[in-house]
Amino acid sequence: MSTVIEQAVEARLVAAAPRMSTIPATLRYDMRDPFAVRMSFPAPATLEGVDVSWTFARELLAAGVREPAGSGDVRVRPYGFDRTVLEFHACEGTAIVHIRTGELRRFLSTAATLVPVGDEHLYVDLDRDLAELMRDVS
Repeated sequence: MSTVIEQAVEARLVAAAPRMSTIPATLRYDMRDPFAVRMSFPAPATLEGVDVSWTFARELLAAGVREPAGSGDVRVRPYGFDRTVLEFHACEGTAIVHIRTGELRRFLSTAATLVPVGDEHLYVDLDRDLAELMRDVS
């Protein structure tokens, strides 16, 4: 059984410097980091011209498809009947993308089959995480 789910999504860029109106993005969920979702954007869609990945709570994404959620670097809210807005705030600026809500719900549903919502704590490996943190400590 795979421990990682990746799903390609089409993001419609609303506000940012790159001149791409539609960009490919990838949603990723790894049961070894059960509380997090990663969203990656390819280099041509970023200000720096390098691949960019944002990590945020799965719970934030799930809440944001229903009602506005988030107050930090990542904010999610419904938009119209079939879109969800994701806002990514950084020192360099803000990127706002629209994604079909159905795509996000499908991703969340698939992630829930891997790690049921509410059971995330059962998949946390504190010993591994602590060892990783301590690896670079001299």
